[in-house]
Amino acid sequence: MSLFFIVVVFLFGLIIGSFLNCLIYRLENKRGFLKGRSFCPFCQHRLGWGDLIPILSFFLLRGRCRYCQQKISWQYPLVELFCGLLFALCFLLDLPYFLFFIISCLIVVFVYDLKHYLIPDKIIYPAIILTAVFNYANWPSAALTASFFLIIILVSRGKWMGVGDVKLGFLMGLLLGWPAVSVALFLAFMSGAIIGIGLIAKHKKTLKSEVPFGPFLVFGALVALFWGEIIINWYLGLL
Repeated sequence: MSLFFIVVVFLFGLIIGSFLNCLIYRLENKRGFLKGRSFCPFCQHRLGWGDLIPILSFFLLRGRCRYCQQKISWQYPLVELFCGLLFALCFLLDLPYFLFFIISCLIVVFVYDLKHYLIPDKIIYPAIILTAVFNYANWPSAALTASFFLIIILVSRGKWMGVGDVKLGFLMGLLLGWPAVSVALFLAFMSGAIIGIGLIAKHKKTLKSEVPFGPFLVFGALVALFWGEIIINWYLGLL
């Protein structure tokens, strides 16, 4: 596979990542994201092309707005970088192109849920619909995964998980199918437990503190999407 095309896809991912940052901000502030130019969230100054070069502008401006000198969140270059890397990996592994859209949705879910403890319906529903079109045969896995999360909600009376996680679980089942979705769930619960224990040990959280689970589910889904089969084969080889 030509390195040139991988680089092109990576750069395309950077551009999409820049758009995702804009989308996240406008979702947060209930603004339309199909119209209007980009602007600084602090001083509202419209941004020029030199302010919008993915990753590069952040470092050239030393992480500050050109006009008001307010600090720019590291969210912006990180979202752009990971979107570029994930797009390139998707292309390198010759995965279906509709996954570019799904990966974009998962990135938005990761950031938005991490910041606001909420998975936006405007993102999760289109992802579910598109995935159902391409992976309709995986609906039993989707129903099973969503039911598993729903049981957790009922048992915990909504203290351990939210309805948004049920929707995300349904998407994961459609996207991955069985047994790859089991890998995603295992990684999500394990990483969530490790991070949770670490936060408690550093006295940043308590046992009663609320921690968004969506980012861990997205992490597990992406790992299983790219390396789920390898992990399953490795595990079966140990038996």
